[in-house]
Amino acid sequence: MQNTDDLGKLILRVVLGGLILLHGIAKIIAGPAFVISATTSAGLPAAVGYLVYLGEVIAPILLIVGIWSRLAALIIAGNMVFAIVLVHTKQLFTLNETGGWSLELQGMFLVAALALVLLGAGRFSMGGRGGRWN
Repeated sequence: MQNTDDLGKLILRVVLGGLILLHGIAKIIAGPAFVISATTSAGLPAAVGYLVYLGEVIAPILLIVGIWSRLAALIIAGNMVFAIVLVHTKQLFTLNETGGWSLELQGMFLVAALALVLLGAGRFSMGGRGGRWN
């Protein structure tokens, strides 16, 4: 039986990147007002809010194609930490109406990104298995 590690990494990269990218596209369409409001309410400069585009547009694209995948996954993980702290803190220890954790989506995105930081992109990537950041 062949080793399927690289196929698993491809699936994880493409699914995580695609799902995060959808959030980024929504933010491009809606504009940065919500994110800027969240960052300034937390006492951060408004310019920090624009980093969401790095974490939800640029990094997912890099992850999907497999270039600098570890760095892209680390950026996505950081983006998720900021999202949880700035927007979802009140939900951190709550359950939703079906009994699941209220932040299961954010938690899954964060953990999947951390797994890719550790695993790398695999051979089915533009950067290849041996790339420094893959």
